[in-house]
Amino acid sequence: MGTNNVIFLEVLEWFDDTGRAIVHRIPETGSGEIKLGAQLTVRESQAAVFYYQGKAYDAFAAGRHTLTTANIPILNKILSIPWAMTSPLRAEVYFVNMKSFPNLKWGTKDPVAFKDAELGLIRLRAFGMFNLRVVQPVLFINNLVGTQGVYTTQDIDEYLSRVIVSRFNDHLGENLDTIFNLPGRYDDLSEGLKKRLAEDFSHYGLALTHLYISSITPPPEVQQAIDDKSRLAVFDDLNKLLKMKAAMAVEKISEQQGEAGAGVGMGLGVMMPAMFSNLFGGGPPPGNGGAPSGPVTTCPDCKGPVPAEARFCNHCGHQIVVLQQCRQCGKNLPSSARFCSRCGTKVEEKPASKICPHCRTENLQESVFCNQCGEKL
Repeated sequence: MGTNNVIFLEVLEWFDDTGRAIVHRIPETGSGEIKLGAQLTVRESQAAVFYYQGKAYDAFAAGRHTLTTANIPILNKILSIPWAMTSPLRAEVYFVNMKSFPNLKWGTKDPVAFKDAELGLIRLRAFGMFNLRVVQPVLFINNLVGTQGVYTTQDIDEYLSRVIVSRFNDHLGENLDTIFNLPGRYDDLSEGLKKRLAEDFSHYGLALTHLYISSITPPPEVQQAIDDKSRLAVFDDLNKLLKMKAAMAVEKISEQQGEAGAGVGMGLGVMMPAMFSNLFGGGPPPGNGGAPSGPVTTCPDCKGPVPAEARFCNHCGHQIVVLQQCRQCGKNLPSSARFCSRCGTKVEEKPASKICPHCRTENLQESVFCNQCGEKL
């Protein structure tokens, strides 16, 4: 790529041969001396972030771009003699893979506590998959990647899985009273959990495109209790079937002519309300229609739709590329900000973890229920 030379200008581009790399830095080791006039080629599925003298200057979309630095071929080496022929004007380019990364797995490393309305405190295991994509490359690099030369899905999988499990525990505690009501709720729980995680992922410049819950597994003794309740339901349905068969038989007898048939018909009129009082209790609950999906590109400040190639929002004027974000309240900040303009928090400060007052277990800062004991925080 021509990054280690004195005379020639660089041509910077990157191809992902693995399909799992999210970020690739040029040069991969150390920093570079990218020269004035270097050519940067970005593909349709990529974005490139140019760092010069330690700061992110801009994010480039697809196309060919000319980079501007103070590193001039040959002359640059002469001027850098006091620094052992190494230019102090350091520059790097981070290529970010903007495609969707499917089939990433999440799951409970240890069972999480759940307070069941009928069974009391039980421990559940849950597993699933999610699809991920980068939507704010500068924010993603500054908050997660740092100065790594290559950053893959394997580097981020474990941390995001921990975030998903913590939010899953909160979502389950607020939307499910007992696991006896769990069958048929997987889609609703998946959709609600995805919406709950949207804000968490946005702080890192990420978007959760899909999330699936494959299984929620209780302990063996709880599974036995569920099987027992299912058997009771079968017996109840069998009782209804016997009542219906008896009613049909009585109806056939009542069609016979004579006093016996008239008597049976009169008895049938008396028995029918009691026999069918519980047979047709109610129809199934209506299904939730899928809400139409929002626009792919949204303003990070007002959440309004903006064209994919826009650099500023046409509704509020906010810059589309987020360079920095307050860790306390999520306010988008300029790269030179030292304090948040909304809450006054110092930019370098990180929010403290939330400690459970019951078992002293460390949880994520915005957790509602403790992952260890299931008590409300």
